[in-house]
Amino acid sequence: MRITFLGGTETVTGSKYLVESGATRILVDCGLFQGYKRLRERNWQPLPLDLNQLDGIVLTHAHLDHSGYIPRLSQQGYRKPVFTHPATKALCGILLPDSGRIQEEDARFHARHRLGKHAFPQPLYDRAAAGRSLELFKPVEFGEIFSIGSIKLHLQAAGHILGAGSLIVEAEGKRVGFSGDVGRPDDVLMNPPDPLPDLDLLLLESTYGNRRHAETDPLDQLATIVNETVGKGGALLIPSFAVGRAQALQHLLATLKQTGRIADLPVYLDSPMAVSVADIYCRYSAQHRLSHDQCHHMCELATYTRGVEESKALAGQRFPHIIIAGSGMATGGRILHHLKRLLRDHRTLVLFTGYQAGGTRGAKMLSGAESVKIHGEWVPVKARIEVIHGLSGHADYVEIQHWLARSQLTENTAIKLVHGEPESLEAMRDHLRRTTRYGVEVASYQSILSL
Repeated sequence: MRITFLGGTETVTGSKYLVESGATRILVDCGLFQGYKRLRERNWQPLPLDLNQLDGIVLTHAHLDHSGYIPRLSQQGYRKPVFTHPATKALCGILLPDSGRIQEEDARFHARHRLGKHAFPQPLYDRAAAGRSLELFKPVEFGEIFSIGSIKLHLQAAGHILGAGSLIVEAEGKRVGFSGDVGRPDDVLMNPPDPLPDLDLLLLESTYGNRRHAETDPLDQLATIVNETVGKGGALLIPSFAVGRAQALQHLLATLKQTGRIADLPVYLDSPMAVSVADIYCRYSAQHRLSHDQCHHMCELATYTRGVEESKALAGQRFPHIIIAGSGMATGGRILHHLKRLLRDHRTLVLFTGYQAGGTRGAKMLSGAESVKIHGEWVPVKARIEVIHGLSGHADYVEIQHWLARSQLTENTAIKLVHGEPESLEAMRDHLRRTTRYGVEVASYQSILSL
């Protein structure tokens, strides 16, 4: 068996791993590169493989850094199945067309305002291409064993978001695990990840390889932030991922309103995608902690803005109010228009809800940037910038260590670290070498590993 690392190495985006066994070739995850321009440019480069010889794709979960490149491959002629959990299929049915729509809108905006170096900027793929790619999806349940050529596979629950799984691959007498994104044991929404079986090799995510999650109760922190914003008469802008994070925020805000800990101020969910995702969370209730009533309250919390005109109308809303909009790292989407309008106001508070990849606007604002570039314009940052702790869907390095300890791995298990920034990967490697018995190395981009 041979594994080629085509993404998700030395960065937290672009996850793609080519697995070859005999004449069988599969791709584990098929994600977009995000963040730094040098990474985003990889999305436009052809993959170093023959799509006609690719027998299947398996997705660990729906987030675009793991799924968002599928429409591009579909455009290029890929017609084989995409295997994944039914909840991941449902979420991709929302995420992928929305990704295409945003790229179309951004391309039109850049063309209209003559931004960038291209006279006629084009999207990587459009909404129609994303819709066509969904026809390739084939659902498989957790624990269901299936085969692609000579390779046997199954997914097991990994927490993180609905449908997220760790993938177990067996071929040539070897068993390899792909952790995917590993959830937390005490996540606000999701159940904890299932322990792993015995493996010869584990590709392990390292997003929080150098950081612990704070002990702060996110409910308390959110109550304080909302009340401080209300006291100033300002707006609370929350860039949020539409899957997982937006639902957690809705649940927490609904709880705070029900218990009287915050005022009954207007909350706007300016994300058509997140609106639809909430329904899927209610459909797959066995995977998360919320009761039927809690799901109902979560969905009733906010005023939903579906169309562009409704989104623009938020500029005329009375203060104070809360706007939740994508994207979570402020790389695109409707949050940019709200930031462009409100970042200049010292009464505004921008609340990030999780990890911000290097090179994103979110990372720049959290590092204290005095201005950020939005739609070709440098916008001064006068607003207060904060991050809420405890909402990340990723286990930190100690939580992952405990997950490994609950698993059936042995001292013969080798670990390759993926899906982390360089400093996180190095810290994770050092920690696991010091505290566990596994052989641990860091994977590098386009490297090849033979088992």
